[in-house]
Amino acid sequence: MATKITQKKPIKKSVKKESKSFMSTLSRFLFKMVLWFFGVSLFFVVLYKFVPVPFTPLMVIRGIENSGDGEENSFGHDWEPIENISVNLQKAVIASEDGSFLIHNGFDFKAMQKAYKSNERGRKIKGGSTISQQTAKNVFLWQGRSYFRKGLEAYFTVLIEFVWGKERIMEVYLNSIEMGNGVYGAQAAAEHWYRKGAKDLTPIQAAGIAAILPNPRRFTATSSSSYINNRKRKIMRVMRTVGKIKY
Repeated sequence: MATKITQKKPIKKSVKKESKSFMSTLSRFLFKMVLWFFGVSLFFVVLYKFVPVPFTPLMVIRGIENSGDGEENSFGHDWEPIENISVNLQKAVIASEDGSFLIHNGFDFKAMQKAYKSNERGRKIKGGSTISQQTAKNVFLWQGRSYFRKGLEAYFTVLIEFVWGKERIMEVYLNSIEMGNGVYGAQAAAEHWYRKGAKDLTPIQAAGIAAILPNPRRFTATSSSSYINNRKRKIMRVMRTVGKIKY
C-alpha cells in the first residue's frame, strides 16, 4: 500500500506573511491614533477660541501637589475678557516675556538662538519661549523639558496661531498663567496682590505682576527686594516702547 506524502509549507514564507500582517495592523493602528489625536486636539483648539478655558493641567498638578503636602487645596481663577484687562498688563507681559509677540508667527528664532548660546556658556538657563508657546504649554500640556513635549508644544503653537490669532492668545494667556501661589490669571492676581480689578492695574502694578512670572510661587509682586524692583524698572522702560497694541 502506497503511503501519501504531504509537502509542508516553508516555514520562512509563513513567518514573512505573519510579519507583514503584524506591520500592516500596526501601521493602521498608528495612523488611526494620529488621526484621532489631530481631531481631538483641533476640536479643543476651536472650542477654546470661543469658550473660556475652565482649568489647565498645571492647576490640576498644583492641586495634587498641595494635597500631598497637606496644604489647603484652593486657588483663584476668574476669567475676564481681554477688554476688562488693563492694557498696562498686556504691555507688561509683552515687555517681560515676548517683545516680538505682535510680529512673530508663534516662534522667536532669534530669542531661541540667544537662549541656546547663553545656556551653552553655562549662564542662567533661559527658555526663549514666546507667549504663544507658553500659552500652548499651559493650556494643553504638562510641565517638562523633553523633546516629545517640546514637539507637541510646537504643534499646538502653530494651531493656536492659525485658529485663535494674537488677541485670543493674549486673552487666554492672561487668564491662565500662574501669577502667584495658587493665583491664576489677571483678575485673581490683581485682587490678590493689589485688591483691585484687572482693568484698574497701573503701569507699576502691572510691571510688578509681570516681574514675578519667571517664578510666581517664589516671588511676590509687592516685594521691595532689589531683584524685583530692578525687574519692574526694566519692564516699565520697555513698556514705553511697545506703543499702542494692535492685534
